[in-house]
Amino acid sequence: MAHRVLAVIPARLGSKRFPQKVIYPFHGKPLLSYVHRQVLKAKRIDRVVVATDDETVVAAAQQFGAEVIKTSRRHQTGSDRVAEVAARLGGTIVINVQADNFGLKPTVLDTLVKHMIAHRQIRFATLARDIDNDRDLFSPDLVKVVIDAGGNALWFSRLPLPYLQNARRKKRCCEFPFLGHIGVYGFRREALRQFASWKRTPLEKAESLEQLRILEHGESIRVFKTSLKSVEINSPDDLKKLRRIYR
Repeated sequence: MAHRVLAVIPARLGSKRFPQKVIYPFHGKPLLSYVHRQVLKAKRIDRVVVATDDETVVAAAQQFGAEVIKTSRRHQTGSDRVAEVAARLGGTIVINVQADNFGLKPTVLDTLVKHMIAHRQIRFATLARDIDNDRDLFSPDLVKVVIDAGGNALWFSRLPLPYLQNARRKKRCCEFPFLGHIGVYGFRREALRQFASWKRTPLEKAESLEQLRILEHGESIRVFKTSLKSVEINSPDDLKKLRRIYR
């Protein structure tokens, strides 16, 4: 069966610590354009769409040539917004790429799609990378994930997972192969539709992590490890991280 792959970048202006983050001009271009450009380069993705509920984002995205879909304002998570777009546009596999995921490589997206095509039992998938410093390990901005022997997520948290009861080193990240989550989700179309039909769950709300809705409903999320070190921008101070990527 031929697979049609849709990538959606949900973009909103409601960042509390960095208002209007996605359209902030970095080297003369909106931050959103850097993410869009990398997703557009992925060979296994057939269509790339920016999804937003704000006319300011619509105008900015259209200016750098993106296809934009205006969505409802009621969505509380990016994946719910992506589900609305997928319901309109179709696609057998839908990739949600968070709009503040900088340094993302198209080859990583292609690998995720390749795995989902090869393994039809995978309904939900995401990415993770090794954590090699304590700043990331203890930062609530970098979500941590633990996986089982089959590569499926056991849990996600903003706290370090697992807790090391007998840690001895000052550098805790060296005591265990900690994994940091990368903000990319792969869905089968029907799995995404089902996700959007579920109400937000208690633990999802507690951690403000939409992927916990999937685990709380007893579903599996396959986690693919990558060496990619993408950067998330959560405040204006984080812009210095971008300067190391986009010189």
